[in-house]
Amino acid sequence: MGRIVRILIALAILGAGAGWYLTEPVMRSTADVELLTGDKAHGEAVFWASGCESCHMAPNAKGADQLVLAGGQAFPTAFGTFYAPNISSDPTAGIGGWSIATFSHAIRDGITPEGEHEYPAMPYVAYAKMEPQDLVDLKAFLDSLPASATPNKPHDVGFPFNIRRSLGGWKLLFGGTGYVLTGDLTDQVKRGRYLAEALAHCGECHTPRNAMGGLTKAAWLGGSVIDDGKSKVPNITSGKLDWSDKDIFTYLTTGATPEFDFAGGAMAHVVENMGHLPESDVQAIVAYIKAVPAVK
Repeated sequence: MGRIVRILIALAILGAGAGWYLTEPVMRSTADVELLTGDKAHGEAVFWASGCESCHMAPNAKGADQLVLAGGQAFPTAFGTFYAPNISSDPTAGIGGWSIATFSHAIRDGITPEGEHEYPAMPYVAYAKMEPQDLVDLKAFLDSLPASATPNKPHDVGFPFNIRRSLGGWKLLFGGTGYVLTGDLTDQVKRGRYLAEALAHCGECHTPRNAMGGLTKAAWLGGSVIDDGKSKVPNITSGKLDWSDKDIFTYLTTGATPEFDFAGGAMAHVVENMGHLPESDVQAIVAYIKAVPAVK
């Protein structure tokens, strides 16, 4: 019996060590961004495509105040309530003092400046595919926006989800930099794929999730629920959405549906964001949506 116990203890120690190693925060090299110069004019386009304002403006902000990215909006989920952080240009409360390497680790790797895993409420799984120049340009634009000294609000997450180290395992299962839509794609669809899967992170809301909160890629854009199961998000593949290209373009740029209704809730912010993009980019997103396999 003593020998069996010793073997079990040894296996437990080995398992714990392996788990600790596998869940360690991993940060990619930042050599691809550190020598680049940011263009804030182009960074503004990346900003709108990525929907930064929609989540990081203060709750109920209106007009010009929406560009004061003080954070504080609540995002309830089955795992707890997450609060958007301050990403204004404030050097202390915001990200104004961050280096481009720190910004890259946060955006593309989901790693905080303190070296901890970020919760995937911030869509770093999508942003992991962001092009280096776009990332640098985005930081340049964010640094040009107003500063706010509003402190970050702690997330309301209970045990065991408050153990950030465990997110390393989640990343192993659901992270990566690969695209969902693959194959022989036109240049327009490739552009739409980059905009939709990497920047606008459409799948974060429109794709169902499994019990661990990972996206069910087999049902990509097939509809889901958000706000802890209270809000339904529609299936936007051809398996459900029968709108024409023109209908989808009109909806994304004006919020008007073919049924004479208008976008509301979070989608209203998406429409506002899309209104800042070149028509060619919105058309590319339309082409991408049409190319995604149907989910019945």
